[in-house]
Amino acid sequence: MAENHAPVDDSVPHSARIWNYWLGGKDNYEPDRAVGDQIAAAHPQIVEIARAQRGFLKRAVRCLAAEHGIRQFLDVGTVLPTADNTHEVAQRRPRVADLCVDHDPLVLAHARALLASAPQGATDYIDADLHDPDAILARAAETLDLSRPVALVLLGITAHLTDDTAYDIVGRLMAALSPASFLVLCDDTEVIRPAEMREMIRQWNEAGENPRSNRSPAQLARFFDGLEMLEPGLVSVSLWRPDAAEVGAPTAVDDFGAVARKPSL
Repeated sequence: MAENHAPVDDSVPHSARIWNYWLGGKDNYEPDRAVGDQIAAAHPQIVEIARAQRGFLKRAVRCLAAEHGIRQFLDVGTVLPTADNTHEVAQRRPRVADLCVDHDPLVLAHARALLASAPQGATDYIDADLHDPDAILARAAETLDLSRPVALVLLGITAHLTDDTAYDIVGRLMAALSPASFLVLCDDTEVIRPAEMREMIRQWNEAGENPRSNRSPAQLARFFDGLEMLEPGLVSVSLWRPDAAEVGAPTAVDDFGAVARKPSL
């Protein structure tokens, strides 16, 4: 089905493109780089957070595909495709379906070009916004079998839902998924360097049109109410099952996350 997309506005910084810049990608514009540099100057740890979050994604998807047999992933708020995106890690296992969701025209344009299905499984994308979970679910049902377990992936996206409606939105998405589905979620906190994180949010909200708010670990834990967290629970993403092959002990960053299972009936 053809979709109508608004033209890409390269004059306004966007979170997906700024994140792409911090990850070393090339799919960003001067306003994205300017805001990214401004935030990084005030908060040098942000690049470390971006890379730690990507490592968490890689380890979580690998764990769910290899250890729990998950073959369907619903990635909402996907960033611009770079190395070790959800679909790349997931499709290292056979017969995997991955659905990417975003509402940025640039992200979707790159998704059409780069998120091609592999022999191991199907990859698709939809133009939708996390503020509209019913639209996400309706479109997801066209690609995924929602009667079978799905991993819902929400990395760094719930911060853009700046009030308590965030819990209702995530809860509605999880409620529509079958038992034995999983939630993979992380977002920024103010635990390690609170002053820097508050300044980062101030600059972000001053520069862009996609406001964010940090949450405490206790507030992030509410997203997992009624779910069964995998060990080690809700921790800094760099400390979630770090790879044994990595040199040196991982350093905690101000981004906490967890992986949790929806109980079976």
